Amino acid sequence: MTDPADAGSSELFLGRQPILDRSQQLLAYELLFRNGRQNAANVEDPVQATATVVTNAFSELAVGDALGPYRGFINVDRDFLFSDMIELLPKDAVMLELLETITPDEAVVARVRELKDKGFQLALDDVVGLDDDYDELLTLVDVVKVDLQPLSPDQVRTIVDRVRPTGARLLAEKVDSKEQMEFCRELGFELFQGYYFARPTIIAGRKLDHSQLALLRLTQLLLEDAETAELEQVFKGQPGLTVNLLRLTNSVACGVRTRITSLRHAITMLGRRQLQRWLQLLLFANPQGGGVTPLLQLAATRGRLMELLADKLRGRAADLPDQAFMTGIMSLMPALLGQAIEDILAQLPVPPAMAQALAAAPGAERPGTLGRLLALAETSEGGDPAAVAALLPGLYGITPAGLNAAIAQALAWANEIGRDAGND
Repeated sequence: MTDPADAGSSELFLGRQPILDRSQQLLAYELLFRNGRQNAANVEDPVQATATVVTNAFSELAVGDALGPYRGFINVDRDFLFSDMIELLPKDAVMLELLETITPDEAVVARVRELKDKGFQLALDDVVGLDDDYDELLTLVDVVKVDLQPLSPDQVRTIVDRVRPTGARLLAEKVDSKEQMEFCRELGFELFQGYYFARPTIIAGRKLDHSQLALLRLTQLLLEDAETAELEQVFKGQPGLTVNLLRLTNSVACGVRTRITSLRHAITMLGRRQLQRWLQLLLFANPQGGGVTPLLQLAATRGRLMELLADKLRGRAADLPDQAFMTGIMSLMPALLGQAIEDILAQLPVPPAMAQALAAAPGAERPGTLGRLLALAETSEGGDPAAVAALLPGLYGITPAGLNAAIAQALAWANEIGRDAGND
């Protein structure tokens, strides 16, 4: 018989959704853990399997490290709440979300108080109403997540009035519009989560400016191992970018003793790998300041994830990981720019395989290896284990364990990129 722990560690599927603060900066992720075998007949104890899935994510996959400065919100049902395994989680890195199915009886209140005394933070999930049974629990939890979807404005106000005296922070979840976000901000909500933050309406109608286009074009040329003369031509059209390149190459950090006076010399001395990383930092930097936006963070994570997954494929072409990275980044450009992918591709010619993967209609199957990798990356972000598992047979060499490890590595890399870009 297969041990539940083995099943949990080998077939864990990890999804994540960003949680933002009032200035729309990334503050945390809700982590969606799914065990692909949890409902299989050979798992005698689903609760044990679920607990193992989550704890293994923080031990074997090092998700705690991958989160970086961001806290991970984790759904907890009643059985898991009372499981000893919950105490193996890193209390400084998680927020335990008490599902709405948990009845706030005396045993639950006592367990929550015990976990609080041990240093854990807790939240109430999917709140649509709070009766008197929640009086004591509200004094213990750190966050109350209010599900906006079924509630009227007056009902939301009632919940806010109920929570405000307790000191718990309010999180608006399932935010689908700018109006909802502004309404909740006026009521005092501090945290936000929902599809609105991944839709083009944030920056509707924005076009690629010359510098952004140049960054994308330079990155693509580097991936194609283009001649230095081609790189020079792009730099020559961007005086500001050129000055920054010369400053970077002349910096003490680069260890260059000879003064750089030409573009060709700068590109040669800096090296293509370091130049590519610098361009990536610039690409992910928020031009308005204040760090990296959630969408840019997602673009960084998706690009790196696809690169790592491409590297695992058997019989792959040598340049596939680099092409996968660019495909992942560009897949979120429509949301970042409020512009159709066809218009973006028209401004930035890419290889046919990449264009086909990116231009597939919503809901349609994405063609080619790049298309399948992009579909897997997108699906993994939703935490649907059945949908993820269905895509793996088409990508020979990628296992559930390999996918999980790549997700953790991609999150860690994107967090590092975000810190570096924020310090530029």
